[in-house]
Amino acid sequence: MKLVEVEGTHTVQTMYSSLDVHVGQSYSVLVTADQPPSTYYMVVSSRFTSQVLTATGHFTYTNSNGQIAGPVPGGPTIQIDWSLNQARSIRTNLTASGPRPNPQGSYHYGMINTTRTIRLQSIAAQVNKKQRYALNSVSFVPADTPLKLADHYKISGVFRLGSISDNPTGGGVYTDTSVMAANFRDFIEIIFENTENVVQSYHIDGYSFFVVG
Repeated sequence: MKLVEVEGTHTVQTMYSSLDVHVGQSYSVLVTADQPPSTYYMVVSSRFTSQVLTATGHFTYTNSNGQIAGPVPGGPTIQIDWSLNQARSIRTNLTASGPRPNPQGSYHYGMINTTRTIRLQSIAAQVNKKQRYALNSVSFVPADTPLKLADHYKISGVFRLGSISDNPTGGGVYTDTSVMAANFRDFIEIIFENTENVVQSYHIDGYSFFVVG
């Protein structure tokens, strides 16, 4: 597979035999049908789980004899280093055509004034005898009305701005429709803290972010 796009951004085109795709992510790949005529597996398997769940599909050439080429390939399951190294290998293609937030070099990031720091600490706990996961002690529950709809039509009582703290509270876990307010065009430092012994994945959608560590 040749990776060409991630989350709407052109990438340096790189070949992969396996891609680590976490919750909410979207990748675009090109597949060239240049292998000997046969039927090949396409496999999706779970990551970081003791029980590996697998789903398979078939990619069949029109002149194939119908025989599947080999056994189902195994994917990386608990290799965290493998996942991190692949993430590091994905790079933005700065020469590709298409809109970008700002021309290359127009911002001197080291001189930007960070106006706010948000620390998001993940924690696991039992709430009403159910396993829950929370950020800064708040475990999100969706409202009956979609949040963007409530915001657009100014529907009161659906959510509260500031219903989640900028920092860990150290208190017990509770459920809420947590919404955090921010000012337009602010530069914000976000720190993710994981005190658990399991990997947490975050999907940050719709904004430009720079991972520094």
